Amino acid sequence: MKKVLLSLLMVAGLGFAASAQTEGAVNKISVGPEFALPIGDFGDVYNLGFGGSIQGELNVAKSLNLTGSAGYLSFSYKKEYKDAFKALGVDLKNEGAIPVKVGAKYYFGGNFYGAGELGAAFGTGEGSSTAFAYAPTLGASFSVADKSSIDLGIRYEGWARNGSTSSFIGIRAAFAFGL
Repeated sequence: MKKVLLSLLMVAGLGFAASAQTEGAVNKISVGPEFALPIGDFGDVYNLGFGGSIQGELNVAKSLNLTGSAGYLSFSYKKEYKDAFKALGVDLKNEGAIPVKVGAKYYFGGNFYGAGELGAAFGTGEGSSTAFAYAPTLGASFSVADKSSIDLGIRYEGWARNGSTSSFIGIRAAFAFGL
């Protein structure tokens, strides 16, 4: 929990340090790495997840952008699970997923935003299934050049399927190109 609060403070600090220009009034594409900290039952089985994503933003009002994103996340099993399955003759591989989501991002003035996305997370392993994905996000975007910015966001993401939910805290640091 301390890591999550520290991440939020870092995002807030970077937003205050950034220019007062409203980032939301522009179409852009961003790409960057993602990290996932599994929580709940999901965190009991998996270690840190990592991957990357691409996100497009289409400006529809002064501070409102529609979003579409796709990426890849890989999660490794915790050592005790790997060891237990290895004793049974099963070699556990990392689990991967391709989340594809659409949503909206609202800039609160300046560089801070809140976003929400819905979509699907497609499992990539043998026997994997598709889950309903949802992700509320808080973040900040600040200019580094005339048509480019850095976008930092932290989110809670849940993947629901068959009556259970796999959830994690996601952190994204992306470079955005204005169109």
